[in-house]
Amino acid sequence: MERSLILLKPDAVQRRLMGKLISRFEEKGLNFVAMKLIRITPELSKQHYAEHAEKAWYPTLETFITGGPVLAAVVEGLDAIQVVRGMLGATNGLQAAPGTIRGDFSSSRQMNLVHGSDGPDAASREIALYFKPEELVEDEPTITKWMRAADE
Repeated sequence: MERSLILLKPDAVQRRLMGKLISRFEEKGLNFVAMKLIRITPELSKQHYAEHAEKAWYPTLETFITGGPVLAAVVEGLDAIQVVRGMLGATNGLQAAPGTIRGDFSSSRQMNLVHGSDGPDAASREIALYFKPEELVEDEPTITKWMRAADE
């Protein structure tokens, strides 16, 4: 099993898309093991986006991500990182394929609704930024055996 951080960004929250987006991840068979509604501070934004903090466009990103509530969540499943990234689609909603979250709901590069970890190291680092270990719920839903073969 693999875990990924998901952030439903302020545009997703303000557009009242949280339920639809959560449903899509659940329907794919991913398990939510942590979730909370938060406000990202400028300090947390700088930690999360450390590799971008010195770029000229970073202030606009920080203003956006700190501009409203964000739903932070951790999902777990087989190849969860790759699965989430595929479900999100291209970063720019105008270039994202129909059927992906961004392709169906976004028309922006920056206001692209959802963040998903881009690799195992990033997932570990990001999950630790948003959740304490005791906030992650260890549970395997009973439906799991009907979502994938036992040898997967």
